[in-house]
Amino acid sequence: MPRLIMEAGTAAEFAWDEFFAATLRNPHTRAAYRRAVVRFLTWAEQFDLPLARLTPALAGRFITEYQGSAPSRKLALAALRSFFDLLVVRQAAFLNPFSSVRGERFSVIEGKTPEIGKDNARRLLASITASRPVGLRDRAIIGVLVYTAARAGAVASLRLRDFAHDGTQYGFRFAEKGGKSRFIPCRADLQAIMLDYLATIDTDAESKDAPLFRSVAGRTGQLTAKPIRGIDVYRLMKRRLKEAGLPTSYSPHSSRVTVITDLLEQGVPLEDVQALAGHSDSRTTKLYDRRQKKITRNLVERISI
Repeated sequence: MPRLIMEAGTAAEFAWDEFFAATLRNPHTRAAYRRAVVRFLTWAEQFDLPLARLTPALAGRFITEYQGSAPSRKLALAALRSFFDLLVVRQAAFLNPFSSVRGERFSVIEGKTPEIGKDNARRLLASITASRPVGLRDRAIIGVLVYTAARAGAVASLRLRDFAHDGTQYGFRFAEKGGKSRFIPCRADLQAIMLDYLATIDTDAESKDAPLFRSVAGRTGQLTAKPIRGIDVYRLMKRRLKEAGLPTSYSPHSSRVTVITDLLEQGVPLEDVQALAGHSDSRTTKLYDRRQKKITRNLVERISI
């Protein structure tokens, strides 16, 4: 706990614990907000002022001098506004010095994640040799990324119970960001890939809470009972991209970009694509749309200089 919080007394300590242990449920948001708050409070120690006397001028100076990208500064400002709002509510501060600090204008009209493209996605899947359990697993994981537009973390979190037949079709039950739960049907070719992979696991003898995708025991190529993590999905895709002779700048998220762009190119309504992607706001879905980028490239090629 930063020194300024401890010196401010019980109310400030209570607000600190409440904010980081109870208010913020997403672990990634909690970690990012904590870094921003600690960074400010550590920086503010040089002015030898108590917590209650930190001013909007100091808050504005901190944001102006903040080292990082525009999105990083916006996140820091949001974190500090929220934290000091709670300090005011708990009467640990008289005012929120960040409430009057204006953030810089910043908007994104297209995401930075490169699109792997349909042909490269097919090439990647076809390149995976499925003669060993690890190959069957990797092909299944990449197949799920390609044919469901799910995030790497959601794929890594799947349990055996999350891939099941409901009487009419197989499907996946994903636990997504923001506590969302989504069911996505499994298309026929992906179903065949999944059933080949599941044949390597004695599913009848295992709990339905067991991980669907498992880690590998060293270089043996054999699967363990331990779950993979989101970072493992990232690493295995990089390895498979290299083996397929494809650019390693692609990532699991590149499949998500390709799926969204492909469906929009086919004229699928934006709201349907938004539902598949699990976005709360259609503006987020549009960030994944690379159609405009392709049009721009075509226009550039037509310059007759």
